[in-house]
Amino acid sequence: MTVYGYVFAQPNPSLKIALLKYRGGGDWYANPTSLTNLIQFCNKNLGTTIAPENDIVDAGSPEIFNYPFVHMTGHGNVIFSDSEVQNLRKYLIGGGFLHIDDNYGMDEFIKPQLKKIFPELELIELPFSHPIYKQKYDFKNGLPKIHEHDGKAPQGFGYIWEGRLVIFYSYETDLGDGWEDASVHGDSEATRTKALQMGANIIQYVFGNNEK
Repeated sequence: MTVYGYVFAQPNPSLKIALLKYRGGGDWYANPTSLTNLIQFCNKNLGTTIAPENDIVDAGSPEIFNYPFVHMTGHGNVIFSDSEVQNLRKYLIGGGFLHIDDNYGMDEFIKPQLKKIFPELELIELPFSHPIYKQKYDFKNGLPKIHEHDGKAPQGFGYIWEGRLVIFYSYETDLGDGWEDASVHGDSEATRTKALQMGANIIQYVFGNNEK
């Protein structure tokens, strides 16, 4: 599997994506049904062939290089050790992609950790014209609002390394909640569809437009 021109090891014939496990006390395991539902949606609507079950990968594990796309979520504290910082930086510079979805309460903790990975870069808000919002599904106003917390508008931020988006941080939206089984949060079908469509855009941005 090659993404952005970099080759990723794939021990299985099916492409797999992973959930990031991290330390610090935050619930990295939140939204347990979200990725499987997103995968199913993408395979049905985008024609992708992602393995139906996601893997779990530690922030410091060399196994992270098996996954062109890694998802991270949670509500609380996040701590990356020096070795984890170096592993994540190597992974991202080498062609990997990290999507972080603040499940409410992560923001104050994740930003300092991201700065450790890319001290030379700034976390920037992506314009609504960014291609990540213009894949199969067109989100003219950027991220959809899935769950209400502080009355803030949803925002999409990113770290861009040498012209390439390597980290996408979705804030004040709760995409992952919208990806979960309908019975978990009681969201309407329309709300869940918006969340899944935006998730599909992220997947297509990584595997479609940028696959060589």
